[in-house]
Amino acid sequence: MINEIHEKIEEYETVIIHRHERPDPDALGSQMGLAELIKQCYPEKTVYVVGEEEESLAFLGQMDEIPDCEYDQSLVIVCDTANTARIDDKRYEKGDFLIKIDHHPNEEPYGDLVWVDTSFSSTSEMIVEFAEQGKEKGYKINSQSALLLYAGIVGDTGRFRYTNTTAQTLQRASILVKQTFDQNAFYSNLHKKELKMTRLQGYVLQHFSIINGQVGVMKLSKEELDRFDVTSNESSQLVNSFSDVEGLKVWVFFVEDGEKIRVRLRSKGPVINTIAAEHNGGGHPMAAGATAYSWDETDQIVAKLVAACDI
Repeated sequence: MINEIHEKIEEYETVIIHRHERPDPDALGSQMGLAELIKQCYPEKTVYVVGEEEESLAFLGQMDEIPDCEYDQSLVIVCDTANTARIDDKRYEKGDFLIKIDHHPNEEPYGDLVWVDTSFSSTSEMIVEFAEQGKEKGYKINSQSALLLYAGIVGDTGRFRYTNTTAQTLQRASILVKQTFDQNAFYSNLHKKELKMTRLQGYVLQHFSIINGQVGVMKLSKEELDRFDVTSNESSQLVNSFSDVEGLKVWVFFVEDGEKIRVRLRSKGPVINTIAAEHNGGGHPMAAGATAYSWDETDQIVAKLVAACDI
């Protein structure tokens, strides 16, 4: 599969790389890391990264703004996105050929060529393997691509603390660390918080609830977000604020976002992506997202989490 992707990239003069909306470090790291690898290997090709900007991760790089005509006879690659509904910039269909690269369960095998492997911690880790297997073709990880891919792996493994961190993950991360990017600067940028976020975190720590000593719940209304001048997307930085509470098995963040309520689910054991799938979402067994359309529906989700902990 990797060789097929290498061959497709060779065929096209223009490559446009997408990822999911409301990007996290893995979405941006895999998208921009792959772009950097292709640019270095094929300096004559035109390579774009597209999608909305995420201010908190702007230190990783900026998106390109391109007209529709750039999609004519282009290769489009979508990274880290399980289903088409979540792809940022819906012009992904305008290209000549579409490739999906992802580590989430293959809920929707869209595209002309699909490389999905859930054994990887992150899509960024998959791109490291892509580069390693492409050495004979001229692919080489430099300091910039190493930083981007390292950011993605760190983001999706929780700084190598989550159970998706395998021996292979650490081996591939070591390939990146050998490059000369500034790890101290990276972690400072990744974990810095604006004053408003620090104050919201304090509010979260004071107001989250725990059910049966196992299920942590936080609900943030639009009024509360407005009070702290924080967007729904920014609030995602706080999803693990109370994750270290003793006895906690699962936790959920509900954040009002217009007519929807964003649902961010995390677990230390019980499978939660099946619950997410029942509420317009999906993801990994221990980390998933969903969308609710009423606060009553959020109560249904909490009840399912409680039941999952009792199995």
